[in-house]
Amino acid sequence: MSTVQLFAGCVAIWGSTWLAITFQLGHAAPEASVFYRFLLASALLFAWCLGRGLPLGRPARDHAWIALQGALMFGVSYICVYYAEQNVVSGLVAVGYSASPLLGMLGMRLFFRTPMTGVVIAGSVLGIVGICLVFWPEFAHLRGDRRTAVGALYTAAAVVVSTLGTLAAHRNHEARVPLWQGMAWGMLYGSLVALAATAGAGRTLAFEPTASYLASLLYLAVFGSVLAFAAYLTILRRIGAARAGYVGVMVPIVALAVSAAFEGFRWHLVTVAGIAVSIAGNVIVLRGRLAS
Repeated sequence: MSTVQLFAGCVAIWGSTWLAITFQLGHAAPEASVFYRFLLASALLFAWCLGRGLPLGRPARDHAWIALQGALMFGVSYICVYYAEQNVVSGLVAVGYSASPLLGMLGMRLFFRTPMTGVVIAGSVLGIVGICLVFWPEFAHLRGDRRTAVGALYTAAAVVVSTLGTLAAHRNHEARVPLWQGMAWGMLYGSLVALAATAGAGRTLAFEPTASYLASLLYLAVFGSVLAFAAYLTILRRIGAARAGYVGVMVPIVALAVSAAFEGFRWHLVTVAGIAVSIAGNVIVLRGRLAS
């Protein structure tokens, strides 16, 4: 597939997975749903690797870094996402995730000494301001109900943890960890972290085997996990992290449109302004990154 096709597919899939997650809420503990999702995804990936004769063995040092990536990117961050969506509509959570490219570049500066310019800093500030504007109509109706605040906190935690996972993925890419094997092991480790979180929270793995739950689980495992992450990591390897970051700019727009159609999300003038400011911040950062 061409890079454009991979980009469009990644945006379409991730723009819809936020809604798919809502079909799992209330039918199982969030930690258990994350465990099932990435256990199934890792099983499919291991089967793919074995079918193609790809070597699965890695040095212990690589396994430690892959486990860190999996725990952060596929375990803790998604547990936070599920809890966030229990409190706010899925589109808002997706908008929060649009900060990932911005935080990723800050993380690259902190951990890998990647240069940053004043343009990048200005774009980062714009992105954060835009996200706050998108959430503002929800905060305006808080009063005695703190669900929106809780949802925003879980979203922020998910974004930060996911960004740390991306930094671990960058290290693994630099260490030449193969794409498919790295994803298979990483998602397995992420599922085990979710399993440990389920036990630690005193929850069970029981779930209601409704048609909507099973269908959403299959969609999230196959499309949202295996195919979307494979497409994104392939884009990253082809055109670099900077331009691949445009995926994070476009996904929230699709997610909010889906949320408006199926969850009754109401658009406000400040919401539109916030999206515009957030996208402008992302574009400034990414263009600044390309120019540096």
